[in-house]
Amino acid sequence: MIPARAAPVLFGLILSGLMSLIVSGIATFRAAGPADGIIGLWMGAWLTSWLVAFPTVLVVAPLTRRIVAKLVRP
Repeated sequence: MIPARAAPVLFGLILSGLMSLIVSGIATFRAAGPADGIIGLWMGAWLTSWLVAFPTVLVVAPLTRRIVAKLVRP
């Protein structure tokens, strides 16, 4: 099992992976259409976008939490 202190990083890894998978799939399909090799194009785009998305989520998440805390009533 993974220790609880790793939960925020694991959350960011999974969230960024799923979000980049979905967004890169849509963008790749819109750009290339239902062409041969679309899955390979998509996987290449996904891996590249995940490499950007994961560290971005880790950096932006604390800022987002602070913004949300200011917008909601305790």
